Amino acid sequence: MLEQSAIDARRHNTIPPQKLFIDGAWCDSADGGRRDVVSPIDGQVITSLAEGSAGDVDRAVAAARRSFDSGAWSRAAPAHRKLVLHKLADLIEQNAMDLAVLGVRDNGTEIGMALKAEPFSAAGTFRYYAEACDKIYGEIAPTADNTLGLIHKEPVGVVGAIVPWNFPMMIGAWKIAPALAAGNSLVLKPAESASLTLLKLAELAAEAGVPDGVFNVVTGRGSVVGEAIGLHMDVDILVFTGSGGVGRRLLDYSARSNLKRCYLELGGKSPNIVFADVANVDAAVKTSASGIFRNSGQVCVAGSRLLVQDAVYDEFMDKLVGTAQAIKVGDPLDLASDIGAVSNEQQLAQNLRFVDVAEQEGARRLTGGAQILEDTGGYYMEPTIFDGVSPDMTLARDEVFGPVLAVTRFGDEDDAVRLANDTVYGLAAAVWTSNLSTAHRMVRSIRAGVVHVNTYGGADATVPLGGVKQSGNGHDKSLHALDKYVDLKTAWIAL
Repeated sequence: MLEQSAIDARRHNTIPPQKLFIDGAWCDSADGGRRDVVSPIDGQVITSLAEGSAGDVDRAVAAARRSFDSGAWSRAAPAHRKLVLHKLADLIEQNAMDLAVLGVRDNGTEIGMALKAEPFSAAGTFRYYAEACDKIYGEIAPTADNTLGLIHKEPVGVVGAIVPWNFPMMIGAWKIAPALAAGNSLVLKPAESASLTLLKLAELAAEAGVPDGVFNVVTGRGSVVGEAIGLHMDVDILVFTGSGGVGRRLLDYSARSNLKRCYLELGGKSPNIVFADVANVDAAVKTSASGIFRNSGQVCVAGSRLLVQDAVYDEFMDKLVGTAQAIKVGDPLDLASDIGAVSNEQQLAQNLRFVDVAEQEGARRLTGGAQILEDTGGYYMEPTIFDGVSPDMTLARDEVFGPVLAVTRFGDEDDAVRLANDTVYGLAAAVWTSNLSTAHRMVRSIRAGVVHVNTYGGADATVPLGGVKQSGNGHDKSLHALDKYVDLKTAWIAL
């Protein structure tokens, strides 16, 4: 059971200045640059990061290439890689509370969610792909008797991974674990505002037995480190979770360099659709509130567009507004808080601009919309709901990535499908109905990578996560994620 005393014992631990992790060693950046880490809990500086440079990326990629070519990991027996990844999962679990509190101090996620979604989720991901290591089979082609056709699956080489600040360990593990399981080496760039837990992960990976150079972490600005990884001629593939704007730049970097494959998860504007025949209104209200307000709305699959059928609209909205107003926003390291802080000052300012624009465009604010707890020095915002949001409004079209919900009425099923698909995104969706036929029709009709039915979120590692349209390409999670990290090689043998 999670205890406040265990959290408080770690709340003010000193965090030494952080370094880069390259070729199995901690090192300063080439130019000595540093960046303060400001906690969103209270706006205070808690440590500093090394500001990596393009030269540091060169060093990290060179180390990754040497380690890959040496075969210490890439040609190690799959059973050996399996043991090492299980050991890494063990170490994550043993350090789970330290990792969770460290992460909350860095990005503001409420501690209950952080513990489950970060270290424990990451450990589970490493275990899942550890078990996959010795189960990645090649194929024998159905050829004529005088020919043998073999299809080998080989690691691609050097993987560049760029991960966001909202769930750095969870999303990092979605990319690191399958890449390592397949035998690759990596250069990882964490987000500037959430690097601490991934630096700790590098330390644990080395302790678990991941060879030097196989897992490298270069912190710093996206415009410097991210660009250098994207343009590097010796990075074989690029995996990224983040904004569409950055995703477009990474595709450009690929075109300007070695045409490295890019797998991009670019967020969404996901519809959460409530039909009048919803079996349990209270359950749907509670889950819908969590689907947009958990982690202050900073979730790529957040149900940020709520579509409610006319016949249940008034009842549903009365209960939803009451639920939102009852949510306690506060110190994310306090177990009494339901929601923690917005991750950084820039994100909070962006959220508040969306509120202003929604009001200017004629949406009606039902609750929230303001910064709160300013006296703490931290970055906190009320859960916010707007109704009367038409499909042409900014709030219906652009991803906020904050605790701001856009609500729209709909009439019938065709209307729901039209509204749901009226977006450039296609990451996630949800349907609430007691009619099985309606559920199946909606799953088929909605253009999204994930469609929930009578729930929102919670899908585990056994199923893929990925989007369509401008939500990106490729998939994290499940065995399908391994496809990104292997190349197919044909052997055509005359007998």
